[in-house]
Amino acid sequence: MSAEKIINEWKKNIFKPVYWLEGEEEYYIDQIMNYAEHNLLSENEAGFNLTVFYGKDSNWADVINACRRYPMFAEKQVVLLKEAQQMREVDKLESYVEKPLGSTVFVVSYKDKKVDGRTRFAKLLKEKGELLTTKKMYENKLPEWTKDLIESKGLTISQKALMLLVDHIGNDLSRIDNEIEKIRINLGSKKNITETDIEENIGVSKDFNVFELQAAIAHKDLAKAIRIVQYFEGNPKAGPIQMVLPSLYSFFSRVFMIYGIKTRDEKTIAATLGLGNTFFVKDYLKALNLFTYPQVETILLLLHHYNLRSVGVNDAGTEDASLLKEMIVKMIS
Repeated sequence: MSAEKIINEWKKNIFKPVYWLEGEEEYYIDQIMNYAEHNLLSENEAGFNLTVFYGKDSNWADVINACRRYPMFAEKQVVLLKEAQQMREVDKLESYVEKPLGSTVFVVSYKDKKVDGRTRFAKLLKEKGELLTTKKMYENKLPEWTKDLIESKGLTISQKALMLLVDHIGNDLSRIDNEIEKIRINLGSKKNITETDIEENIGVSKDFNVFELQAAIAHKDLAKAIRIVQYFEGNPKAGPIQMVLPSLYSFFSRVFMIYGIKTRDEKTIAATLGLGNTFFVKDYLKALNLFTYPQVETILLLLHHYNLRSVGVNDAGTEDASLLKEMIVKMIS
């Protein structure tokens, strides 16, 4: 069951006695915990029937005793155990999970860890309650997820702005949500997020970023590529070499793969490469027309070579910007 389905069931007053929320993706765990804390009980009910524990500061026996209490002036009570991965002997909660109280909704967040699915505890969690295991989202799913989130807030976003946002933040879903909320507040009456909004609110230049660098190299525009690297040199956080090199490698790896795709239809190429949209396909095809198959192979080798140099292998400490400029000249020439 997903976080959305759990919350939807709660809205319909459908409850299980135990919810165990585990795994790598904190966003969904926090989403459920926040809803449980602020929405399952009315303000008057919460005063008597909401108990919140933190794993580091709590004892398993105290948590079980709280869960076994009966609600006061309400049909149910809610017991939350946050950061359960920090609790000593957390597995002793098994005795309560085996015989939970029907009037208690017990919700546990167990971040960055998972219960061994082979254990009796895991089987009890599935039998008596709801076990939700979360995973980090794959990079290629982020644009679609982010766009859906933006639309759920009644907004739209340009394709370039979307890619700038996702590339800058990565798969930190909580931060993506927070940044979108910040932009929404600053938009005022506007409903569409543009590259300028991303630049002004998040600090990502719409003209000097890794996507523009990729496009400049793909079009063999050496002057523009060097200007972008010079911007990175003056603004190290905008384009650290540790981010630029993997992005360029990913770009030219996909160009390399397109040689094995018979069609040049953008939608088919995007689907074959596992991309959520066709945004970069035009640049891939442009590079395909300007670089030969052996040249793309050479570029991939250059990227590997300069990645080693960037971490000090066979290099006495050349500045990152100088490495990028040298590499780009070799790529384009």
